[in-house]
Amino acid sequence: MELLRNISQQPTNSNRMYEPNQPGSCELRRKRTEDHGHAPAEMSKIITDPATGKCYCRGKVLGKGGFAKCYEMTDLSTSKVYAAKIIPHTRVSKPHQREKIDREIELHRVLHHKHIVHFYHHFEDKDNIYILLEYCSRRSLAHILKARKVLTEPEVRYYLRQIVSGLKYLHEQEILHRDLKLGNFFVSETMELKVGDFGLAAKLEPAGNRRKTICGTPNYLSPEVLNKQGHGCESDVWALGCVMYTMLLGRPPFETTNLKETYRCIREARYSLPSSLSPQAKQLISSLLAKTPEDRPHLDHILRHEFFSQGFVPERLPASCCHSAPEFHVSSPAKSFFKKAAAALFGGKRDKVKYYETLNKLTKEEEEIYKLRHDLKKTVISQQQQIKQMTEVRKGLPPTTRDTIRLIVRGSLGSCSSSSECLEDSTTGSVAETITSVLRGCLENMPKGTECSNLQWVTKWVDYSNKYGFGYQLSDHIVGVLFNNGTHMSLLADKKTVHYYAELGQCSVFSTSDVPEHFIGQVTVLKYFAHYMEENLMDGGDLVSQPDTHMPRLYLLQWLKSDRALMMLFNDGTFQVNFYHDHTKIILCTQREEYMLTYINEERVSSTFRLSSLLTSGCPADLRQRMEYSLNMLLQRLEP
Repeated sequence: MELLRNISQQPTNSNRMYEPNQPGSCELRRKRTEDHGHAPAEMSKIITDPATGKCYCRGKVLGKGGFAKCYEMTDLSTSKVYAAKIIPHTRVSKPHQREKIDREIELHRVLHHKHIVHFYHHFEDKDNIYILLEYCSRRSLAHILKARKVLTEPEVRYYLRQIVSGLKYLHEQEILHRDLKLGNFFVSETMELKVGDFGLAAKLEPAGNRRKTICGTPNYLSPEVLNKQGHGCESDVWALGCVMYTMLLGRPPFETTNLKETYRCIREARYSLPSSLSPQAKQLISSLLAKTPEDRPHLDHILRHEFFSQGFVPERLPASCCHSAPEFHVSSPAKSFFKKAAAALFGGKRDKVKYYETLNKLTKEEEEIYKLRHDLKKTVISQQQQIKQMTEVRKGLPPTTRDTIRLIVRGSLGSCSSSSECLEDSTTGSVAETITSVLRGCLENMPKGTECSNLQWVTKWVDYSNKYGFGYQLSDHIVGVLFNNGTHMSLLADKKTVHYYAELGQCSVFSTSDVPEHFIGQVTVLKYFAHYMEENLMDGGDLVSQPDTHMPRLYLLQWLKSDRALMMLFNDGTFQVNFYHDHTKIILCTQREEYMLTYINEERVSSTFRLSSLLTSGCPADLRQRMEYSLNMLLQRLEP
């Protein structure tokens, strides 16, 4: 909404453009003198909807726009709070002005998405038009940036992911926003982002029929809009690039001292990318701000970019992020452990600044943690021979295998006076005999159930790669850490033995009571990882395994995080994917030269399948979806 866009103070040259009566013309929105020179008559505190009789209490002003003001407004019957856009009839007295408000209402009222400001209701009385919208108590991203100056890359990923989700929904509804900027992204009490202000939104038209008018906020206009080629989905993507740049650097990419120079920079796609940005951030911004619309990525591709897939994305931000930079990666209990580990490693002798990098910068180790460290041997799923059918079926179960069943009551379809007598002579009896035969045959011929003998899998994990590395605990209570320098260390279940891997297959073994001097620091960190996971994290499923000295030691080769899941690859070919939102897991491993897939559901209950059986019989839709996502993660990892 127009007034919502002005809730926040925009950067220099952020005045919004608008579409006047004559198509093809444009001018800057002017603040009319009557906006401030003549105060309107005092509006009543209590406002009544003439159609329903419902009463509302008008509260404080939330923002101002060219046509209206936005107020906090409370439904007196339910105490629900809204953001109410109140537009005096005197401000929309001309037909084109009223048409603009009607078009905004028509577009917005049908939109329903978690990342779109919700439209609840509208009505009017003799003085005003009232539009009741979702109330976002944390105000807008423009307010947050004004307090913070710049945001960290994890925060930018968090907000961008939600913006892309809302924008994708708009484009699927064939709606262009045409005014994406920080002041139009509102933040709820729970720190969820909502795209708002549909004052300039329009239906998507075919390329040849698009309006050629210039509208929007100057700093966020795309080259094709300035060149009067019309707005398309690509223009919204360009604005998204400007938004990302502004969040990371505190200023729009094309901001200059005058509008003419700003437009020249936009047309030439000329802007700077400071070295403080990570390589992934630079790559994504460059693609979003591609001069040619066709060269900009589709919204689906944005979230698959390395900026998201190879960087930490918080599931939720604390409210404190509105005014101060957050701390990520570990919870408060973990911080105390790792601070102690840092003290043990460095003894307080070195300058702490050397070990605490700016959140926006990726260290060399952090960049390389996501690269392939070792070539993995390709494996192929071998087809399994079908089970031989038995030539004879045993008739009848031995009495010793039958369970004693005490019948309490039985009912049957029909009106026979004696149910037992009727059953013997009715079709019910034959149905029961058929089912009995089928069940007996199944039980007698069915092979033993599929089980992974002593499956090893990750039950707990901690990502502390911003300083040390990635830690995990296996189901046999072995704890491992893949350090940022590419080495791996395991603490066995006896808590006394350490295995160290500098390269694939090359293992050094030593006791915790006799640690080589150059390993003391890493062993200290390993122990803190183990202690933290033992004390603070719960197991991720019901699968248990016992330590087996005859089994090859499992250690992590590579891990990869996306916006939805964590992927882990191990030295023996075990592959595990943990899904964040519902805590489900997929574990693929080989046992007796056969691939087995274990699925741990939302209730932490596991099921194991032969992959060959899934190949012939299929699987539930939820498991298939997770298998497909896991495959996509692997394919992305294999891409050069």
